[in-house]
Amino acid sequence: MNHILHAQEPNSARLSDLPRGAHLTTRRPGYVHHGIYIGDGRVIHYAGFSRRFARGPVEIVSIEQFAGGFGLQVICHRFVKYTGLEVVRRATSRLGECKYRLLTNNCEHFCLWCLFGQGRSEQVEACIRNPAHGVAVLAVLVVCQAGSQWHILPSILLR
Repeated sequence: MNHILHAQEPNSARLSDLPRGAHLTTRRPGYVHHGIYIGDGRVIHYAGFSRRFARGPVEIVSIEQFAGGFGLQVICHRFVKYTGLEVVRRATSRLGECKYRLLTNNCEHFCLWCLFGQGRSEQVEACIRNPAHGVAVLAVLVVCQAGSQWHILPSILLR
């Protein structure tokens, strides 16, 4: 189903040329985050656990917020079922949905559903095929999440 034709790094000059419905990714520590470009510098994505282990909804953010200081890639697929404005329509139809599930309904499932009509996550499948890899990914996510909480600790201790 998901045959990636190629991935390319857009530079700032080309960001304005991104087509609506483009599949974007940004590599984060331990995983790759996915979103759909909807135009005007905005991306729709499943926020997932980006809010300190509280499930976030399908939402619209700026392309800068989506990238979160990491690089962007445009993923070009072969044989998509939906393209352009139909991908955007499908993505926006799920705005506000708050049914994130790491293994069965994550940001990658969301984007592939928008493009192919069926959700799937190659990242989850890779972890299932190789449980040691899955454990390593989980450890990285826990460490990164804990690290993002360290700035809160001094204020708690000073109370």
